Amino acid sequence: MNKLQGKLLEILEWFHAFCEKENLTYYIAYGTVLGAVRHHGFIPWDDDIDVCMPRPDYERCKELFSTAGNRIGKYMLETPYMDSKDYFYVFNKLFDTQTTVIERLKKDFKRGTYLDIFPLDGAGDTMGEALKHYRSIDWRHMFLMTRVCAIRKERAFFKNAAIFLSRLIPLCFVDEKALARKIDGICRQRDYDAYEYICEFMGPYRSKAIMSKRMYGKPTLYEFEGKRLYGPEHAEEYLTHIYGDWRKLPPVEKRGVQHDRVYLDLEHSFLDD
Repeated sequence: MNKLQGKLLEILEWFHAFCEKENLTYYIAYGTVLGAVRHHGFIPWDDDIDVCMPRPDYERCKELFSTAGNRIGKYMLETPYMDSKDYFYVFNKLFDTQTTVIERLKKDFKRGTYLDIFPLDGAGDTMGEALKHYRSIDWRHMFLMTRVCAIRKERAFFKNAAIFLSRLIPLCFVDEKALARKIDGICRQRDYDAYEYICEFMGPYRSKAIMSKRMYGKPTLYEFEGKRLYGPEHAEEYLTHIYGDWRKLPPVEKRGVQHDRVYLDLEHSFLDD
């Protein structure tokens, strides 16, 4: 592991213990599951950690932090419903307050190293119904992203053009914070326990995140850098659904970090400034 991965593992280990203590269900997700199954730890070039929680557990986790002033020890939970003027994510993030990370968005976003926590919500009783519901959320989320993400030269021209055009709409017509909250409200409309198909609506794999609740199943322990962490019961089926042939390593040119960090300090708190 590199030093950043060491910090991320520290957050994840703490979160696992917290969920065990509070009887909360979580699953490692996406590249974190892939790393656990294929590498028994981090994908060597990975630079983040993702977890999913069924909506009831996700909301209870938020309430536990809220009761504690949104801080437990050195960890701070931030949500779309807090007053931070620069937080436009539609999901929750858990930050290590003893570190500093600055990521390039429309305006630089300064916090600590973090764990992304995505809610799992009901989507539909059939894949078709789930896709229809997903699309009602996705176009709003993509519009929000064009408003808050950075224009990057390595991004496709049409995507940068969409970002540029979106920003021609004056701020007085688009309340980005309110839009993030509205999107979360739509996600919460369908009860997690009431539907056959569930979805994590805000993550990087978009409609691929729609799947049968059975695929997540009973949280199952997997080895991850010498730790034991909970992931989907049917992890190989989950990975095939998301990635296709996940056993095959990507070409070298695609083995890069996913986040556009402009500053990283693992020894000093972003709260000190």
